[in-house]
Amino acid sequence: MSTDGLPVVAIVGRPNVGKSTLFNGLTRTRNALVADLPGVTRDRIYGRAELQARPVLLIDTGGLEAAGDDVGTGRERQTRLAVAEADLVVLLTDARAGVVPADAEIAAWLRTLDKPLVHAVNKIDGLDEDAVLAESLTLGIHPYCLISASHRRGLDHLSGVISGGLPKAAEEAEAAPVEGIHLALIGRPNTGKSTLLNRFLGEERALATPVAGTTRDPIHARVERDGQKFHLVDTAGMRRRPGSHEGIERFSTIKAMQAMERAGVVVLMMDSTEGITDQDARLAGHVVEAGRGLVLALNKWDGLGESQRKTVLIEVGERLQFARHAPVVTLSALHGSGLGELTGAVVHVHRRASTDLPTPALTRALRAAVEAHPPPGGKGGSAKLRYAHAGGLFPTRVVIHGNRTAQLPTQYRRYLINAFRRAFDLTGVAVELVLKDSDNPYAGRRNTLTPRQLQKRKRLRSFTRKNRRRG
Repeated sequence: MSTDGLPVVAIVGRPNVGKSTLFNGLTRTRNALVADLPGVTRDRIYGRAELQARPVLLIDTGGLEAAGDDVGTGRERQTRLAVAEADLVVLLTDARAGVVPADAEIAAWLRTLDKPLVHAVNKIDGLDEDAVLAESLTLGIHPYCLISASHRRGLDHLSGVISGGLPKAAEEAEAAPVEGIHLALIGRPNTGKSTLLNRFLGEERALATPVAGTTRDPIHARVERDGQKFHLVDTAGMRRRPGSHEGIERFSTIKAMQAMERAGVVVLMMDSTEGITDQDARLAGHVVEAGRGLVLALNKWDGLGESQRKTVLIEVGERLQFARHAPVVTLSALHGSGLGELTGAVVHVHRRASTDLPTPALTRALRAAVEAHPPPGGKGGSAKLRYAHAGGLFPTRVVIHGNRTAQLPTQYRRYLINAFRRAFDLTGVAVELVLKDSDNPYAGRRNTLTPRQLQKRKRLRSFTRKNRRRG
């Protein structure tokens, strides 16, 4: 179970009941592979979700069934490990198939665990809900929700039930205030995170070996460099490979993501000798989704030739295009080269991410962006953007008021975000737009006429009727 304040929710059930579809619906992503074939998901998939404005880590699992081969055995083991990590478990069943013996076996096992449970009944479209509910109650798991994950029906209600069912300890656990910059080091195994931590500290605090996966649990350390205090967290390497969460490694990914969630700035360590991998891109995406400051660190830079260095920098621009706002630092953690540049980048990103942006300056930047490139037209006319103000930090939220703001296309919203980044030097800072339509101050209000106005209206109506009869 989580101990770092960010609750963990696992989705379990038989194959092909819609677990991946529900995972994608709650995280609002397409990270989980969805198909009509049972058993598509084999490994655990982690994602961040906002359930009733409460952040949680969501785990999509493979289906539980009688294993007929080694893949099935591994899939069931992965699911049971996910349940062990979870603060709350969602049992998902298929309303069209009804309650089958496998559902009853899974429910019986879940009831033996000391964990909050929620029963979600999926695929209810076109069915008699009373009949579905009556059959589902036989599993004995409460509370329950009737949903259609593919059509997002009932997901808001399910989100509320999950949020309300999480233990208070997971919700209220808060770490003591940390003085200085809370910095998390994340990356794939053997990219040099522990070596960088030791270089920061000037001592071998973390075991650093050429063997991938040496670090199992997050290592916390405090250090001061050039008058700036840092609270560093070296996390276990996060990899995406079947069998990578076995034994004592089973908590590595979840603890690393929790450490990232609590940090102000995250340094994504990448092995430049291996290039930019899919897992590097996934980890960068997690940081951006969490709204944390991001610095991209290309380690083992001293082992590359000039042409290889150019190739890696091109890969960074192409494969991490969504993170172009993050500064890129090249270094050698082993020899200490580039450490000063990395420290400077972290300090700058944290300073800009912690700065409250004034309303007058935000409004001027908004008007300048609109004048340079007005919003495109749509049904009923183009959007009118009037003023902007700050709405929070980590991520830096900019609230824009206007009319028909929902018509703004994604491309134009991205343009506005980039305009704010340039105006306020928000390098490495996650920026989120919140669009609000201005309320009509006279909506719902009735104008009360004076006696003189009523008499005038009466004479006008009488005059109009006479003219019509004459015509």
